[in-house]
Amino acid sequence: MEFDFLRPIQGDVLETLETYSSQQFGSKVVFHTAEQFPDLTKITIAVIGVLENRGAETVNTEVDLVAIRKALYSMFPGNWDASIADLGDIVAGDATTDTYFALRKVAATLIKNKVVPIIIGGSQDLTYALYRAYDELEQMVNLVAVDSKFDFGKEDGGALAGSYLTKMIIDEPNNLFNYCNIGYQTYYNSQEEIDLIEKLFFDAYRLGEVSHNIALAEPVFRDADIVSLDLTAVKSSDSGNFTNFAPNGFNGKEICALARYAGISDKVSMFGIFNHNGSIQESALVAQIIWYFIEGFHYRSNEYPFGTRDNYIKYIVPVEEEVLIFFKSDKTDRWWIEIPFVSNSNNKLKRNTLLPCSYEEYLSACNQELPERWWKAQRKNTL
Repeated sequence: MEFDFLRPIQGDVLETLETYSSQQFGSKVVFHTAEQFPDLTKITIAVIGVLENRGAETVNTEVDLVAIRKALYSMFPGNWDASIADLGDIVAGDATTDTYFALRKVAATLIKNKVVPIIIGGSQDLTYALYRAYDELEQMVNLVAVDSKFDFGKEDGGALAGSYLTKMIIDEPNNLFNYCNIGYQTYYNSQEEIDLIEKLFFDAYRLGEVSHNIALAEPVFRDADIVSLDLTAVKSSDSGNFTNFAPNGFNGKEICALARYAGISDKVSMFGIFNHNGSIQESALVAQIIWYFIEGFHYRSNEYPFGTRDNYIKYIVPVEEEVLIFFKSDKTDRWWIEIPFVSNSNNKLKRNTLLPCSYEEYLSACNQELPERWWKAQRKNTL
């Protein structure tokens, strides 16, 4: 059974939980202990630790998630109706491939059961195992990475955490429809990598763009299946990571806002937080990132692709030789743009014909400017 890979919650965490009041978050969570395993039919979110960091360029310490759990469960929950379980940890296998296999099996079973896993790692190469979990669902996958780097690299370079995206693109079956990076810093990425992002019709937003207008990221998360958050995208003054010093990056408020956008997306079915350095400061930040993801999850509206178009206002905008069709939700005021279905054997986008967009993109279309993300999605759809 897949869940045999999971180690129960450690005793010192359980002992600390006994000191918390009934109002704190820890009393609202079901835990995997030596005596019991949570009933999956009764939960909607599962927290899982993965004690694997051998894919990182530098392995300084073992992965220790005790401080994160203590910080998370000591906080007070919002007015949430989500049922949450902590399923414990996947211990590193004899080889990294063993850990990938275990994580893939556990994640696949959870998403099949409509449970959203929150994965805490470990090195970011674990994102590849999460991606491969969708193989059994036979669907195209959209990945959003909050990261200062694109993680293109040579597969034989040894550190898969810096090249997992290359592995996704090359390995069969190729189910990656779109990749979007949020927060990349140009000086950490070669011009060849930046050009490759454009060539593959992927999306990327510089740190300054998103920091200046954090709402820019909301439509991107709305179209994601997996969100992979690299903690090195947070500046060290806010994360407490002075081992791998990052003078620039998202601040604590911004990274929590992005986590909330990920949670509020009706489509996000996996959320991963990686490259935790083990410090007390970063443990507190990770706990708050998880809190905000769950807060966002509580406010999911179950709109497209799960709802119907009955509660939308349709806008038709002629732009040059194209006719763009926008939809605005009368429930949340969020916007989508239609991607025309092209009937040919190469068509990849079979389950989704609407692309989340912003009101600003609608205004740009009214000013005769084609939205860049619409153009890229249409090109990928016909390649």
